[in-house]
Amino acid sequence: MNRNKLTFLHRICMALANYCCLLLFLTVPSYAQTGFKNPVIRGFNPDPSICRVGDDYYLVTSSFEYFPGLPIYHSKDLVNWKQVGHCLNRASQLNLKGVSSSGGLFAPSIRYHDGLFYVICTNVSDKGNFYCTTKNPAGLWSDPIWVDIKSIDPDIFWDEDGKSYFVTQGDEGIRVTAIDLSTGKLTSAEKVVWAGTGGRFPEAPHIYKKDGYYYLLLGEGGTEYAHSASIGRSRSIWGPYESCPLNPILSHSNRLGQGNPIQGVGHADLVQAVDGSWWTVFLGFRVTQQYSYYHILGRETFLAPVSWPKDGWPQINGNGKVQLDMAVKTPPAVSVAAPAQRDDFTAAQLGLPWQYLRNPDSSKYSLTERRGSLCLYTSPISLNETESPSFIGRRQTEHDFQAGVKLELVANADREEAGITLYQNNSHHYDFFLSRKGGTYMLQLRAKVGSLHYIAAEKEVAGSKVELRISGTPLTYAFAFKDAKSSGYSKLASLDTRYLSTEVAGGFTGVMIGLYASSNGQTTKAKVFFDWFDYQLSS
Repeated sequence: MNRNKLTFLHRICMALANYCCLLLFLTVPSYAQTGFKNPVIRGFNPDPSICRVGDDYYLVTSSFEYFPGLPIYHSKDLVNWKQVGHCLNRASQLNLKGVSSSGGLFAPSIRYHDGLFYVICTNVSDKGNFYCTTKNPAGLWSDPIWVDIKSIDPDIFWDEDGKSYFVTQGDEGIRVTAIDLSTGKLTSAEKVVWAGTGGRFPEAPHIYKKDGYYYLLLGEGGTEYAHSASIGRSRSIWGPYESCPLNPILSHSNRLGQGNPIQGVGHADLVQAVDGSWWTVFLGFRVTQQYSYYHILGRETFLAPVSWPKDGWPQINGNGKVQLDMAVKTPPAVSVAAPAQRDDFTAAQLGLPWQYLRNPDSSKYSLTERRGSLCLYTSPISLNETESPSFIGRRQTEHDFQAGVKLELVANADREEAGITLYQNNSHHYDFFLSRKGGTYMLQLRAKVGSLHYIAAEKEVAGSKVELRISGTPLTYAFAFKDAKSSGYSKLASLDTRYLSTEVAGGFTGVMIGLYASSNGQTTKAKVFFDWFDYQLSS
């Protein structure tokens, strides 16, 4: 064969190869990422619920006693999330006055129907179940429409015939009732449709219609180490529901999950992605070390793929187990901007990550008294009470981190204090603060652990201006400072993380890193200027 014929055949082969590659590109979904890290929303973000509108995903989590309530997150790829607002950011929407720790807002759902977004939730410390609506989930939501039904963990399901149903948890199982969403009035009697597989606390119900079946997903086992997710199905929304033979379809409370750093998985919701694949978001928590029974970050939001064949049962990640590093294909990545490490308080209002305890007294906070600083005025309310102290906090998102703040205390009397706190609840927190004693300024580290309340370390410092720093690891918090006479930071003391864990403190939240000011029952009015706040992750 001559050289020209060889060249011609080579060109034909190359053309065919390129054509096949083009066909492959056109017919196989394009994936920009082949893995991701769990959790996808880190720090105290439990009870996730999700919906998709077009190629936009929206997610909401519980917030309990914190204000504003019910953070709203947005994503284009299910992996990278950005907070875009809160459902409840007005006093007319959310009454948290006097709410106990882990009271307030429980287990929301987010749904979209006929041009409206719905968030459905329970304020266990107020009037109970409600829903709010909006056309823009990043904007303002309506005032609540209250639903007269005594239960928690509500959701709304719209059937193909246009009827809408309110789905909730009761003591005896999952309950369904028809509802008129224009008024919030129930239009049928409640019926218990399924009690799950027999695990305690059947909760977090969501209903989906697929292949002619109503699928009912729920959580079981309580939101601790025996937590799980199970699913049943029926040809009628009213039941009876048959249990999936694979139940629980998500659980780490067995031999295969016993050494997993993720525990307590459950309280799941399902969503179908743009490409037709199915996914689940659910809560879980990261323990401080393997086989440890302590977690401090709270329950977080995790993600896993779901295989759901036609007329079949959904399987989560193959065997109902998930990992911190998920080696699975995901939709094409759409990154979001990383949060700034430093907040220098130059914006006109506080950023979305900051939270108040209960309904705040707005007169205690100012971003204009001294430009470029956050000013907190002391309140007689302390962190030990179930009122609203002068406090703003943001979530601790990792075990290994460093948080710092620069402050100036303008005191009028002894016992006025201001500083930074690691706050799990009103009976479990570590406070690192500056106060005046006579003509001197004292830096103190105080531990509040249940009925125990003591000063762990203290030191006189040079003046009313100081920088405070907390360095965290899975097992310890280290506290350091720098004053006017210091060339660098000096360590004051360390405390164990486990005394702020949920296993010790109880409740449903996680550690918040807070800035606060208190006059400890006095009517005096001091103030503190926070020039900046840093939060960065340790390598």
